[in-house]
Parts: sequence; C-alpha cells; structure tokens
Amino acid sequence: MNPWIILAEMVIFALVFTVIVFTYYQGDRKYSPASIHNYPPDIQEEYFKTHERVDVSYTSKNVLLTKGIGLILFTGILLICALVAGAKTFWQGFFLAFGLMAWIGVYDTCFLDWVLFANLPMFRLPGTEHMDKAYHQKWFHAKGMLFPGIIFALIPAILVGGLIAVIR
Repeated sequence: MNPWIILAEMVIFALVFTVIVFTYYQGDRKYSPASIHNYPPDIQEEYFKTHERVDVSYTSKNVLLTKGIGLILFTGILLICALVAGAKTFWQGFFLAFGLMAWIGVYDTCFLDWVLFANLPMFRLPGTEHMDKAYHQKWFHAKGMLFPGIIFALIPAILVGGLIAVIR
C-alpha cells in the first residue's frame, strides 16, 4: 500500500469528518439526545435544569441510531480508502481502517474537542454558556477517545477487512 495515498486519505478523512460534525451540529440537531450525549456530564446536568430531560445514555435509541449510522458511513468511507490505498487482504483492510479511525479519534479529541468545541459559541448549549471550565475538560474527551472510542474503531475495521477479503 502506498504511504502517500494513506497520508492523503488521512487529510481528506479529517476534512470530511469536520464537515460532518459541523453539518450535524446545525439547527435543532444540536439539542438531540445523540448530540447532548457527547457533552460532559456537568454540562448535561446544567442544560437539563432548564430543558426537558431526555435519555442520553449509550443505550438510548437515539444515541444507538446515530452511532449505527456513523458506523455505516465510516465503513463506507474506510472501504473506499482501503481500496484506493491498495489493500488486498483482510489484515491490510483491517489495519488501514483501524489506523484511520485511530487517527480520526486523535484529531477529533485534540482539535475538534479541545480547541473548537471548547471555544466556539456554536457548540454551547443554552444555559451553559457560562461554563467555560466545563467546556475545556480535556480528560473527558480523552477518555471517550480511548473507551468506547477504541471499540467503536474496531467495528468498521473488522467490516472493512472482511469486505476487502470478499472483494479481492
């Protein structure tokens, strides 16, 4: 597999992921259970003091549906990446997909969460605008990247590896 293609895919994947995040957080979707689920617990609690409480647990239907759609979308993107990069075996597809998911996890945590999420007013929930310290909780986002992020990354990696094995 060509490392230059993989590096280009990393950049493109980060751009696509950023567009998806910014598109998703437009309008009322920001107030959906699947979105609020991504906020630290103290921000959620403050928000729910003035808004209807909804189930934002990992097992809620809205969170599971959003994560499921994300898995399908990522699997499609990563399959294209694996095919373009020249993956020919299950393990090549698996490691490329897992590596790209790990990359996007680090990018999401270190740039989107720690820099943009923490500082852009568009990500602040109504009633939590004053909680600047809570929006800058680096450990909350780092923990999410490690677990369940690693598990989330394994699923499309396995799917991509299997699809590469079938296709090639």
